Amino acid sequence: MKQLFGRRTRLGMAAMLALLLLSAPMHDALAAPERNKEGNAMQRLQATEKNRQKFLGEQQSATAKTDPDLVAIKERLLYGEIADRGTLNDRQRMLVTLVVLATTRALDDMKAQTAAALRIGLSPVEIKEALYQCAPYIGFPGTESALGPVNEAFAEMGIALPVESQATVTEESRFRDGLTAQKAIFGDSIDKMHASAPAGQKDIMVNYLSAFCFGDFYTRKGLDLPTRELLTFAIVSALGGCEAQVKAHVQGNANMGNSKQNLIDALAQMLPYIGFPRTLNALGCVNAVLQDS
Repeated sequence: MKQLFGRRTRLGMAAMLALLLLSAPMHDALAAPERNKEGNAMQRLQATEKNRQKFLGEQQSATAKTDPDLVAIKERLLYGEIADRGTLNDRQRMLVTLVVLATTRALDDMKAQTAAALRIGLSPVEIKEALYQCAPYIGFPGTESALGPVNEAFAEMGIALPVESQATVTEESRFRDGLTAQKAIFGDSIDKMHASAPAGQKDIMVNYLSAFCFGDFYTRKGLDLPTRELLTFAIVSALGGCEAQVKAHVQGNANMGNSKQNLIDALAQMLPYIGFPRTLNALGCVNAVLQDS
């Protein structure tokens, strides 16, 4: 009996030791995700502060005084996560941001974001050209309203206005040059569209589209065609309800050498400003047109 008891005791101790050895790695494995979460949270906070300083400097939103929780959520998403990810560089991010603010009439943010655009190296000409690019899509009143706070920011920084003209067309060449830019983006399908336009609609579908939208804007200096087409994708996506135009400009971007991931990353940059419904609708258009990319 004594031998049996001793044997059982030794077996019990061995089982307990084995259990402890097995449970230690399991405990570490369970603890690892928690440590990762803490590390990721700290990284997000550090990235928020770093990117906020890079883009905004010491500027503080007026909303931060009245609604600090909302501002913290916004900035940790925008500067703590989105700003460090994806294929867009800082200049592209700021151009996309400015045209989206103009499109959504979010003018309270425009002055601070103009200062941010200048801080990361965009020129006054590039900023103005990005906003001019909005005019055929959101109209002149919306574009001119957005230019108000931009001009205020320029004046406060001692930037002389007007900036140098970037126009390249004449009254005689605007249709021809616009058609050339249009076909560079969309190919010979433009000829078919012109030919099939009903007689009573040709002013809109042919003359105004080629001469005004493309001739007066896409031919301007200051931004190249791939950048203008990326911004146009952002503008029509931010408008909402423009899925046919979004799809057309998804293909236009692909033709200009902008990748599917470029467009997806532009939508990520836009998300805090336009919300999920419009972002997801535009993402669906990207996936429908560039299925194999």
